[in-house]
Amino acid sequence: MASTVDTEKPLVPNAARKRISAILKGGRVGYSRHAREEMEKDDLTEVDVTNVLRGGRIIEPAELGPVDWTYRVHTSLQCVVVAFRSETELVIVTAWRKKR
Repeated sequence: MASTVDTEKPLVPNAARKRISAILKGGRVGYSRHAREEMEKDDLTEVDVTNVLRGGRIIEPAELGPVDWTYRVHTSLQCVVVAFRSETELVIVTAWRKKR
């Protein structure tokens, strides 16, 4: 799936959080094969991932991946990495349960 997002510059964390919230309300969330594999390893569900996206924080700057900027959304227990495909679509790149 080709991205229609401007890859020249990343969103600031607050703008990325707002876009995630808007997509959760009325857009589309997809999952990479890698994300599904990692979620299974850590016994994470789509509900877990959605909860992280709803309540988590973006504390690091965006990272430029092979195609798009990626954003790490953290809670105290989990991390979910997302990339925007458009204004209304994001993909879960990976997710994991943090070690204690």
